[in-house]
Amino acid sequence: MNMLAPKPAAAPAAISTPEPFAALPRASRLRPILAQVLPPLLVVLALVALWQFAASGPNATLPPPTKVWADARDLITDPFFDNGGLDKGLFWHLLASLQRVALGFALAAVAGILVGLLIGTSDFAMRGLDPIFQVLRTVPPLAWLPLSLAAFREAQPSAIFVIFITSIWPIIINTAVGVRNVPQDYRNVAAVIRLRGPAFFWKIVLPAAAPYIFTGLKIGIGLSWLAIIAAEMLIGGVGIGFFIWDAWNSSNLSDIIVALTYVGLVGFALDRIVALAGRFATRGTSAS
Repeated sequence: MNMLAPKPAAAPAAISTPEPFAALPRASRLRPILAQVLPPLLVVLALVALWQFAASGPNATLPPPTKVWADARDLITDPFFDNGGLDKGLFWHLLASLQRVALGFALAAVAGILVGLLIGTSDFAMRGLDPIFQVLRTVPPLAWLPLSLAAFREAQPSAIFVIFITSIWPIIINTAVGVRNVPQDYRNVAAVIRLRGPAFFWKIVLPAAAPYIFTGLKIGIGLSWLAIIAAEMLIGGVGIGFFIWDAWNSSNLSDIIVALTYVGLVGFALDRIVALAGRFATRGTSAS
């Protein structure tokens, strides 16, 4: 036996390669989502249970959730039906209302920002227009409807005017406040580099006043949605406001509750959309 024979080489140890990213536990991924969703869900369930209990008594005047579902199941599950005329699903009523709001609010946003810039930069315009605006903005939205009907003779432009005149005031006021609160350091830098005219507005005034402007737009979109619901109750036609009023005349309380739920959800969505646009445009800067 050859004692000098080489020993067999040991097998190389397996080299463990670290995983590039350790997978998070499922609970860790779900915890932030549950923290956002669970509290409002529990509150909604508690309110529904309280509503069911309060509306199930013999002297209750409003239907409980179970009756609302039984009476308005078709309205909830099929919001896209269109049988012609005013017999339409809630989607089409909401779409008609949103179209009026979009046009009236867009006009108010353009006019409000321009007038706010004028008031914010001119002391003469501030002294001349501010008292008038402070008086006009206290007029309730529906008080403008008879005047607009007399002026335009049609329901559609009258409703758009009511939206415009309701939502323009917070846009004007917040824009003017934002312009007047441009930091003096910004103005000094603009003076040093001789930035004047349109360039001064685009590069100094608008970026500094943007958080205030979007605060006014956020308030304005909420007032627009409130105004159109009230206006449509009086002008008629396709629209969620008229749908609610027609359901009241037909004593369909379940349909009214369903429509109000949709109104609240759409209003919340409009508020979030404007807030998201403001956060994107201002890079997260808020008006102090």
